[in-house]
Amino acid sequence: MAVAREYFHLRPEVEKAYGYTHALRIGNDIKISGAVSMDDQGNPTAVGDIEQQMKNVYADLQKILEHFGCTFDDVTVENVFTTNMAKFLEASAYRSGLYTTHFPTGSWLEVKGLALPEFMVEIELEVHCSR
Repeated sequence: MAVAREYFHLRPEVEKAYGYTHALRIGNDIKISGAVSMDDQGNPTAVGDIEQQMKNVYADLQKILEHFGCTFDDVTVENVFTTNMAKFLEASAYRSGLYTTHFPTGSWLEVKGLALPEFMVEIELEVHCSR
């Protein structure tokens, strides 16, 4: 028996232009593509401010989780890509207000660059949500 797939587009025009789907649910599992700090036209926001970029990214991720009836406590894997790990670590305490029962597994990687030079952080999630 085939399991239904549910695709979710947070910014359909941007996703179409770049060739990706922001989230895909198959059964109880959800894969969320890396989120970056951008507006609805795909323009970088909070340029030069990694803490605000991180908050913008988590706000977008929360919208996606809510679409599927999930919370950050349903996240099983969180992978962070940042161009400045030291600055990200300084701001990372913000996550404690999102993950209220436990932190997920995952990796934090410092990278040379992301899709656009203004992006300082990108976060992708894997979620298991039975709701």
